[in-house]
Amino acid sequence: MAVTSNTTTETKSSVEPTTLSVQSSTQKGYQVTTRGSHNIAKGAAHPYQLPKFTDKAAERKWALQHMAGAFRVFARKGYTEGTAGHISIRDPIDTDTFWINPLAKHFGLIKASDLVHVDEEGNILPDGAQTAINAAGFAIHSALHQARPDVNAACHTHSVYGKAWSAFGKPLDMLNQDVTTFYKSHAVYEDFGGVALEAEEGRHIAKAIGNGKAAILQNHGLLTVGQTVDEAAYLFTLFERSCEVQLLAQAALRPGEELKVIGDAEAAYTEHQAGDPETLYTEFQPDYEMEVYLNDDFLN
Repeated sequence: MAVTSNTTTETKSSVEPTTLSVQSSTQKGYQVTTRGSHNIAKGAAHPYQLPKFTDKAAERKWALQHMAGAFRVFARKGYTEGTAGHISIRDPIDTDTFWINPLAKHFGLIKASDLVHVDEEGNILPDGAQTAINAAGFAIHSALHQARPDVNAACHTHSVYGKAWSAFGKPLDMLNQDVTTFYKSHAVYEDFGGVALEAEEGRHIAKAIGNGKAAILQNHGLLTVGQTVDEAAYLFTLFERSCEVQLLAQAALRPGEELKVIGDAEAAYTEHQAGDPETLYTEFQPDYEMEVYLNDDFLN
C-alpha cells in the first residue's frame, strides 16, 4: 500500500499507544481550544449534555438503559456473530463490580433488566439477571476494569470490517477527519492467543490498549473503551466504519496511486478538538435517540 503525507506518516503502533502533545496551533494557524462539546455547538449549548448525578441509584439505572440502547444500536448495524461480543459498564455504586450482557441473547432483544451484575471473581450478583455470561467476555472486561480506573465501559464484537482489517495486524492510517479520533490513541494487540477464556489473555489485551481509546485485536476484532457506555459505543461504531473505509480505499488503489494521509499536526488538532469523552458521549446520542424512537422496550 502506498501512502503519502505532507508531514510524518503514521507508523505501525507498538503494543502501548503513545500520546502526542498538541501544539498551540496548526500550520494553518487554527488555535487549540478547551476540550468539550461546546466546540461542535454554535448558537446554543449542545442539546445532549453529559449528565451529572448525585443519586448513584439513578446513575446506575441511566447507565444500564444506555448500555441496553448500545446493544440495540449494535444489532441495527449488524455487529452480531453467534454468542460472540459484549459490552460492559462499571457499576457506579460498587465500582469493583461491573455489568455485562447475558450469554447467547441477541443484541436486538436485550433490555436493561437482562443485564448481569458480576464481581471480580465472576460471581453473578443478585441484583441483576440470574444467568450465564460469556467466559471470554468476563476475562477481557474484568481485566480492563481492573487495569483502567478511568474506564467505565468497554465494547467488543466480531464485526465484519474489524475482523477483516485485524488480519493485517496494523493500525489505521489517518485517511480522513473521522478516523483522527483514534490518532495516537489506538493500538494493535499482535499476540492472538485463541478464544480469550484465560485470565492471562484478558490481562494481555488490557495491557495492549494501554491508556488509549481502542485496540485492534489481530485476527480477532475490535475493542473500545470510554468513561461512559455512550462514548465506548460511539467509538466502536466509528472504529468499525474506519476499518471499512481503510479497506475500501486500499482496494480502490490503482498502480502508481497513493493514499493521502493527514499530517501529524492536523490529526492531533482534530483529535484534541473532537475526541474528548464529553464530545464522544454526544456523538452517540443520535443513534440512541433513534433506538428510543424505533422501540423503547430496552429501557425496561
